[in-house]
Amino acid sequence: QVQLVESGGGLVQPGGSLRLSCAASGSIFSIDDMGWYRQVPGKQRELVAAITRGGSTNYTDSVKGRFTISRDNAKNTVYLQMNSLKPEDTAVYYCNSEIWILHGPQLRRSDYWGQGTQVTVSS
Repeated sequence: QVQLVESGGGLVQPGGSLRLSCAASGSIFSIDDMGWYRQVPGKQRELVAAITRGGSTNYTDSVKGRFTISRDNAKNTVYLQMNSLKPEDTAVYYCNSEIWILHGPQLRRSDYWGQGTQVTVSS
């Protein structure tokens, strides 16, 4: 059983900062890519930022220079530092991880999602 638990969302004024965390727990063998997605009502979930196990990152254009994704492989945790927040960043943020687990003698990789955390940017 694998679980992703997010924390750090909330209400912040425009120009403010928030830091999201997502910790994976359970019978984890290893974790490949980790990422953050966001979704607003009526729209598709979009990738915000992703990071490989080796630390390579990519960001959607609208957050470049403002958001920073990082991870602690020893803690199976991914972070999203969000600075200079704008009202258009308001959304539910979800973490996602590609996780390898042991099924008997076999390793299997599956996508896992967190429960989502609300980020609201408003004055």
